[in-house]
Amino acid sequence: MADASAARARAVFEFKSATLPLVAVILKTADLSVLTAALDAQLADSPDFFEQEPVVIDLSQLPEDEAARSIDFRKLRTILARHQTQPVAVRGADARHAQAARAAGLAIAALPSPAPARPPEPPSPAPQIVREVPVPQGGTLLIDRPLRSGQQVYARGGDVIVTGLVSFGAEVIADGNVHVYAPLRGKAIAGARGDTGARIFTTCLDAQLVAVAGVYRTSEVALPADVAGKPAQIRLQDDKLLLEAITG
Repeated sequence: MADASAARARAVFEFKSATLPLVAVILKTADLSVLTAALDAQLADSPDFFEQEPVVIDLSQLPEDEAARSIDFRKLRTILARHQTQPVAVRGADARHAQAARAAGLAIAALPSPAPARPPEPPSPAPQIVREVPVPQGGTLLIDRPLRSGQQVYARGGDVIVTGLVSFGAEVIADGNVHVYAPLRGKAIAGARGDTGARIFTTCLDAQLVAVAGVYRTSEVALPADVAGKPAQIRLQDDKLLLEAITG
């Protein structure tokens, strides 16, 4: 009888590991009133920027004095939900914060492995989001300036071309293709809404992260020698990322 029940269970569901791209909200303060004001100011021009994306609340960069404070995670979930996000987990939490997070219905996630060391970049202004720019379906958004760490551009409904450096910590996102005619050191995400035919092109591939239609690769995996620091394109083939040198 037990064997028959087990067979039926196997027939209707499976448990498999899954790697999903998530946005991390990295807190620098535990003061929720300060956080609320900062979020309202930064996202005022793009109220629907995140479109109910799942997010991870990251406490790993809280200053020591801030980390000692208690956090009302139910209130924090409400604050983040106002900006069209869906908090699902907390990472970088100590035992006290982890207990409070679980009580608020949040999972506890592990911190990622440290990224490889990189040479320091020139000081940059406070992180900011360059608001998304809707473009006609099949159209192209042109960004003719460098993107510094903390800056993000999202071409909704079309392609994006960036003619300047994309620094480590910057993000270029498009529903279509991403073209970077300069070193790509930050993150490039093509096919953000599931277009598996989208591609990423760059004249110098040194990316922190590349993704096409949700399939991604980070700098934790070294780039092949034939594309590292060279002109390259990234596309999907059989649901896997293919990194190819551009020659000629």
